[in-house]
Amino acid sequence: ICIFSINVSGVYDDWWSFDFGDISGRVFRLGKSEVVFFLRDFVSSVQFHKFPTPHHKWCRHERRVFVTVAEVPKYYILRYLVGLYIFQNFVGKTVIYVKIGVFIDDNPITINNVKADLQRAIIECSQRGLLQNIKWLSELNFALREVKIDEVAAFSPAASDHDDEAEHYFMAMSYFHLKEYDRCAYFTQSCRSPRTRFLNLYSRYLSGEKKKINDMTNVMKPPKSTKNTNLRDLASVLKKDHIDKKLDGYELYLYGIVLKRLELLDEAINVLVEATHKEPLLWGSWLELAPLIADQTALKSLVLPDHWMKQFFLGQTYLEQQRNEDALEIYFSLQERGFDKSTYLIAQTAIAFHNIRDVDTAITTFCRVQKCDPYRLDNLDTYSNLLYVKESRVELAFLAHQACEIDKYRVETCCVIGNYHSLRAEHQKAVLYFQRALKLNPHYLSAWTLMGHEHVEMKNTNAAIQSYRQAIEVNRRDYRAWYGLGQTYEILKMHNYCLYYYKQAQVLRPNDSRMLIALGETYEKLEKIQDALKCYYKASNVGDIEGTALLKLARLYDKLQEQNQAAAAFTEYVTENEASRDKGEMSQAYRYLANYYVKKNQVDEAYKYALKALEFEETKEEAKALLKTIAQRRSEQEDGEMQTEDSTSMIRAIPRLIEGTPDSQLSPMNLSYTI
Repeated sequence: ICIFSINVSGVYDDWWSFDFGDISGRVFRLGKSEVVFFLRDFVSSVQFHKFPTPHHKWCRHERRVFVTVAEVPKYYILRYLVGLYIFQNFVGKTVIYVKIGVFIDDNPITINNVKADLQRAIIECSQRGLLQNIKWLSELNFALREVKIDEVAAFSPAASDHDDEAEHYFMAMSYFHLKEYDRCAYFTQSCRSPRTRFLNLYSRYLSGEKKKINDMTNVMKPPKSTKNTNLRDLASVLKKDHIDKKLDGYELYLYGIVLKRLELLDEAINVLVEATHKEPLLWGSWLELAPLIADQTALKSLVLPDHWMKQFFLGQTYLEQQRNEDALEIYFSLQERGFDKSTYLIAQTAIAFHNIRDVDTAITTFCRVQKCDPYRLDNLDTYSNLLYVKESRVELAFLAHQACEIDKYRVETCCVIGNYHSLRAEHQKAVLYFQRALKLNPHYLSAWTLMGHEHVEMKNTNAAIQSYRQAIEVNRRDYRAWYGLGQTYEILKMHNYCLYYYKQAQVLRPNDSRMLIALGETYEKLEKIQDALKCYYKASNVGDIEGTALLKLARLYDKLQEQNQAAAAFTEYVTENEASRDKGEMSQAYRYLANYYVKKNQVDEAYKYALKALEFEETKEEAKALLKTIAQRRSEQEDGEMQTEDSTSMIRAIPRLIEGTPDSQLSPMNLSYTI
């Protein structure tokens, strides 16, 4: 991507010509903010991107590109994309700043090849019993149902279908489908063909997991995976084969899962990356790898295969890292490349909107998923969280009944019903359903976090702490669990503990005002006033969700006797929240400002805010007294002006009246915190 400053070679009333190396053409002005670029001799084939959101307007007519300058807030790039953007209003200027991006993909996505890849991968996964991978690949393949390929080539039988162990394989596969994993492992223990060998190892793993769940007596205390002897034995077998380089991509995927369960995370990352190189179409490897990537630096350090599946992985990883805007950019790009009918991609965009707290857009997007696939239960717990936040009791009740009719023993169904009971303040019933979800899947993150919330509501702090800690063990990047722990320790008045947990949550969500306000309140209780001020100040700048940061900032300044800064914060607060009309808070802000300006002898400003305070019952009497004081001050000023004949004394009086006037904006602060 290059940014060029192109000097205009000729200026006319309606157009300019320009020439920069191989790029030349004319720029026509259609209005104050709209221009047309005519390109000459640049590329033989240009594909222009149509953005799915209405605020990006692109259209192609012959070789003209229409760009509405004010409506292009961000630069997007696709293969064979040529984009020209004006960074400066060029009306009346002689220089046009243009951003020209040319990106030629070395491995372009060809939908026909993608569909053929998907169908081959479906067959390979079917032979190994990888049901979740089959489901994901099949849904993506169904989204490309209008793409026609040579099905004979795609579904040609693999060479392994005719191996010498076919009898063992078919019998073991029947046991596997019936979940008789020990029988499957027993009859394949001496087999050596890739698919049968994987079936043996995978059935041993699933057998151990099934027994662990069946033997679990207390949902709140699931057994540690690191103490699972079955996993350790399986890991030793896989490690030996890995050293001997005998593992294929599917076996490497299983080895990565085992290492992850044993909390050998660095080894798991290396093995899963190796698995993506050997079998890039195995979605499970990418999916297990995504939560292990701690940050952007770790992501850049990975050597991943240059495959179209990498885009899906990046989108998933960005969601895990709360880089939601980047995830949305990737998902919209993939939809434009032919995956627009994929319910998976639509659901992922809904989750991204949920993460950035765009609740209405997220709900609308989930409704699209429901319309496309009304029996889909995946991500339904997130949808129910949104309905819970909106307090949509009727819609949540309907969703709970619908999910229960589809499958009452799915973890998503249990969470939806739990949210429904929670909205009805039936917290004990909600806990019961979250426990049922955990009985089905002890690693289900949402159930642990939501159950922690319910225990907080019931004032059961010990159970809440235990639930949140289990959620963190499942996924250390779950900011809700860290934030919940902070809230629980705050209830217990253990402020040093809650400070630690709020910091962890804020690291995961650096631009979430709720985390910053929670940190600020804790710093305030610990008498670290300067750190509290920084937190409130930053919360007001990153977009205060709850609208309380400026109020807390103003009160803290008032406590520190910094009246000018307090008045500036109160002024900004009433300006931003005038439409909301929160009676309790607004009345106090108006009362403070009226008193402040009375003390500064600025009677006009004081009168304005006293009138505002008069509208509220809480401050009506004080406002009346202030108005009397203001009238008296104004009368004194008028008498003084009539008696004063010396103009120089008038000039000296004016600075006295405006002395101490609060700044229109708060002073910028150094936002470094005490560790």
